[in-house]
Amino acid sequence: MDPFEVRIQFLTLLRRLNASQQSIQKVVGYALKYFSGCGEDLWDCIVEECQKGSINNRINILYLLDSLCETSLLARSHSGTVVQDGSQTSSLYVDYVTRDLGKIVDYVVPEGRQGLPNLMSTKQILESWRSKRVLDPQKVDDVLATLDSRRASLESSATEPSATTQSSTPSTSLPRNEVFKRIEEDRERHKRLRERRWVQPISHNPHAHLPPQLASFMPLTDDGDGEEELTLDIEFENDWETTSDWNEDDDDAVVEENELCLPSHSHDEDGEQVMDLS
Repeated sequence: MDPFEVRIQFLTLLRRLNASQQSIQKVVGYALKYFSGCGEDLWDCIVEECQKGSINNRINILYLLDSLCETSLLARSHSGTVVQDGSQTSSLYVDYVTRDLGKIVDYVVPEGRQGLPNLMSTKQILESWRSKRVLDPQKVDDVLATLDSRRASLESSATEPSATTQSSTPSTSLPRNEVFKRIEEDRERHKRLRERRWVQPISHNPHAHLPPQLASFMPLTDDGDGEEELTLDIEFENDWETTSDWNEDDDDAVVEENELCLPSHSHDEDGEQVMDLS
C-alpha cells in the first residue's frame, strides 16, 4: 500500500472515531502497523483532524493518543528494539506527543467557553500521563499550569459578564443531538478511566519481560535514571509527593486509635491494664 493510500484510509478511520475501545484500538493498530514507513505522515493526520474536528471529536482524539502512547511503550518494552530501519525515534508515537503536547492541548481545549466541555477530561489524561511517567512530568506540569490559568481567567470573566460574551454564547453551544452523543461517550470514557485507576505505571525498561523479583532485592532508582527507573520507585514517588507532613491531626488520630485499642478506663488500682474477658 502506497503512502497516499495509507493516509487516506487513516483519515477515514479518524473521522469515524468514537469513544468505544473497539474504535480506538482499530486506529491504534493501524497507526502502529504503518509507523515504520508513514509514522510522521500519520501523526500529521492526527494533528490536522484535532485542529479541524468538532469539540467532541477532539476529545476522542486525545483519548486515542492515551491508548496510542500506552501501546507504543508496551511495544517497545516487549521488543527491545522498536524501529528496525535505524530511525532515531525510540518510543514510536510517544515522541511526537511529547513534542507537540502544547499544540494538541490547545486544539482540544481552545480558549474561551468553547473549550470548557473538554477541560476536565483533558486534565485527567494529563495527570495520568504524569503519574505513570508516560511523558516528561515537567512538560505535563507546564501544560496543566496553562489550563489552570485559562480556567481561572474564564471564572473571573464569568463573574462580570459582558454583552459580547452573552451574545456569543448561543453560537458556541452544541446541537441537541451532539449533547446526547457527548453524554454517552463521556459515560464510556469515565468507565474506562475507573477500570485503569488501579493499573501500575507503565514500565519503560526494555527488559521488563524478565521474571519479576522481590522488591527488597531491586536496586534503588530515581528520576535521573530515565528509562531504567523502576515502576515501584515511580509509584512510591507519587505516593510520597501526595502525602502531607506529620501534623496535629495525625497526633489526634494516633491518640484516638490508641484509645480504641487500649481504653484508658480499663485499669485496676495498681495502674495495670485489665484484660477484657467479655
